[in-house]
Amino acid sequence: MSLLNSLFGIKNEYSDKIEVLDRDKFADAIMFKNVQLVDVRTANEYNGGHIKNAKNIDFFNASNFQNSFNKYNKEKPMYLYCRSGARSRKAAKRLVDLGFSKVYDLKGGYMQWG
Repeated sequence: MSLLNSLFGIKNEYSDKIEVLDRDKFADAIMFKNVQLVDVRTANEYNGGHIKNAKNIDFFNASNFQNSFNKYNKEKPMYLYCRSGARSRKAAKRLVDLGFSKVYDLKGGYMQWG
């Protein structure tokens, strides 16, 4: 099935709901107030430096992850990042599965921020 999807350009549900933004576009998008911005790294990583106003929800803490994100508005865009982009990509897919309508992921993660 996935071969047919790729041959005929059929999009999966994630491609419409997840967008990876480069550092500049991400920075422009999160400069407004009331943006849902979450760092999915561990508390240790978060405490070592994070993007201003980001909340910390550890991707590896599965039960807390879902409970914490269920408190957010699923109709508003969610902005995510991790260290390099791998965890936030997985987190973005999980959020779409939880019902979030649009998720933006920082390309290259926090390593690209500074």
